[in-house]
Amino acid sequence: MELTSDAEIPNEEATPPPRRRGRKKSQVWDHFTIENVSGGCTRACCKLCKQTFAYSSGSKIAGTSHLKRHITQASCPMIKNEKRSRLALTAGNESEQDGGSSEVPQLKRRYRVSGYPNALFDPERSLNCLAKMIILHDYPLHIVEQPAFVAFVESLNPRFKVLDVGSMEGEILAIYQREKENLVQTFANIPGRISLAIGLWTTSQTLGYISLAGQFIDSDWKLHRRMLNFMMVSSPHSENALSEAISLSLSDWNMKDRLFTITLDNDCSSHDIYSANLRDHLSNKHTLMLRGQLFVVRCYAHILNVVAQDVIASIHGTVYNIRESIKFVKASPSREEKFAEISLQLEIPSTKTLSLDMTTQWNTTYTMLEAALEYKQAFTVLETCDDNYNEAPSAEDWRKVEVVCAYLKLLYDSANVIAGTAEPTSNVFYHEAWKIQHELVNAITSEDPMISNVAKDMHEKFDKYWKDCNLVLAIAVVMDPRFKLKLVEFSFSKIYGEDSSRYLKAVSDGIHELYQEYAAQPLPLTPAYVEQAEEANHAGAVATNPPSNETEKSKKNATAAPVGNAGDRLLDFDMYLSEIAVTQPARPEIEQYLEEALVPRHPEFEILNWWKVNSVRYPTLSKMARDVLGIPMFMAAGPGGGSASSVFCVGTGNRVLDEYRSSLRPELVEALFCAKDWLQYQPIVDAPATSPAIVKTEM
Repeated sequence: MELTSDAEIPNEEATPPPRRRGRKKSQVWDHFTIENVSGGCTRACCKLCKQTFAYSSGSKIAGTSHLKRHITQASCPMIKNEKRSRLALTAGNESEQDGGSSEVPQLKRRYRVSGYPNALFDPERSLNCLAKMIILHDYPLHIVEQPAFVAFVESLNPRFKVLDVGSMEGEILAIYQREKENLVQTFANIPGRISLAIGLWTTSQTLGYISLAGQFIDSDWKLHRRMLNFMMVSSPHSENALSEAISLSLSDWNMKDRLFTITLDNDCSSHDIYSANLRDHLSNKHTLMLRGQLFVVRCYAHILNVVAQDVIASIHGTVYNIRESIKFVKASPSREEKFAEISLQLEIPSTKTLSLDMTTQWNTTYTMLEAALEYKQAFTVLETCDDNYNEAPSAEDWRKVEVVCAYLKLLYDSANVIAGTAEPTSNVFYHEAWKIQHELVNAITSEDPMISNVAKDMHEKFDKYWKDCNLVLAIAVVMDPRFKLKLVEFSFSKIYGEDSSRYLKAVSDGIHELYQEYAAQPLPLTPAYVEQAEEANHAGAVATNPPSNETEKSKKNATAAPVGNAGDRLLDFDMYLSEIAVTQPARPEIEQYLEEALVPRHPEFEILNWWKVNSVRYPTLSKMARDVLGIPMFMAAGPGGGSASSVFCVGTGNRVLDEYRSSLRPELVEALFCAKDWLQYQPIVDAPATSPAIVKTEM
């Protein structure tokens, strides 16, 4: 870095003593002068800011490193101010520096975009990035009119003009439309059916919205979930309104004949009637597999939340006392120390920390109760030695908490298994559901009335889910080659006892009937299948109907065919195979699959990869497996489905749209919700355009 100044170079008396011959004078002295001070000492004075620094004291010389830092690291306020001014000018057009004195340092820097040394400014690209930022981070659109934001953008590049709210809406809608067209092409190429996850939303203006997300497994056997629509409806809880919204969405996405199941996140009180009516409405417009028995699925996370919420409410008085007790202990450091001393004296081995719960997430209430339960003796002692504390639960209350925590742990562990799976396929849920059903069935018959009462309340809710969904859960786990029907047979014997054979037959019949539908009525061919079918048909036509003039020639030369034409002599063999295939039909794939040995269980097993490899062996059954394994059993599951914390959210299944989005036009709300989902699966920005030559900006 070279700095120039009109100040005079210090004379020989003021300059430092000469160094060894051959060493160049440091450039530092272009920016400093030497001043003599009392006591034979000298100080270096900055020519720009006039700040002085120690240089020599007698024969000791301080050196110049600290002087260099003052200049090169912009410690000098004059250099710092000049640097800021120059940085602001680099984003605009090149212009002459005004008002610069001869003492202003001439900094030489090259400013380049990291990774793209020749990047050119593209206002369209910047506008697109701004719109994506608003979409992905839920910023309000009026951020583009906030003075501080406008000033910030102008400081980055004065040439970029931020649009107003109306123009930004247009940019967001354009992104939405562009991404939607890309997704339409993706859906056109999926080889199977699609299942829908449906959420209900409300607003403070009592308006209703329905969110529809499609889940499917692609031709590479990868699980995907994409938001399809977020539409406003007058009565989202109406079966008519919901069925119309579903039909409209499927028609809009060109998937009218490809619907497999729908998953609802609603209250279970009216689920049976609601599901039946919805099934009837949609069966008139769409072909439903297995007579609609699998069509309506209930969200697994929702039933866990409902059951957990009910069992916690059954001891709400005790939960309140424990919550207040923890508040009392946490109110001051002295109380925490006193409580810790009591715990130490009682030799309580717990390492858990007392913490308050969040009433909107039942898992935090469970962990609060679990930790408090281990300190129950400490709370009892605290009540006897602190007159201000009178919220200690009784022995009976602690007994209730102990029982409730034991069964909340079932739900808590099950929810964590699901939340901990990145992309849970439907086969995962049977393992969790049957264990809960089995434990509750056994607990009902307990001789302990407290245990049986808690279990009855939980089972009343969970059993409705089990009865509604055990068929689809069982069919899904049968598609897992590690378990097939064997796990269903084992678990049913535990749950139903002597009646298990009747329930097992219902599952077996359902699997075989569903397979027959796939074998008899294959799905509409996608472009990939069409190409394969055309090639197969062409090969078959050539094999069975060769040109007439070649037929006689082939017959004459059949016995004299050279070795190289051995493949041609197998045409008769192929025809023989096709003839015996008619008279001796092959065994159904489902029978072969079920009778083969189970695949060994190991942690690295990936079910979708197994079906990808074995789809050649089971061409029809693999289509069925693709659709069944892609059923969204869990609203928060799947790619882009939601955070793990949503597994534990307490509620009735309805979500509330915030005030800001409630005020927007419905089409803009849909664009914001859908585009946010779609954009997260691709890079935020593309590589910027670059100039053909390297341009250096020197200052």
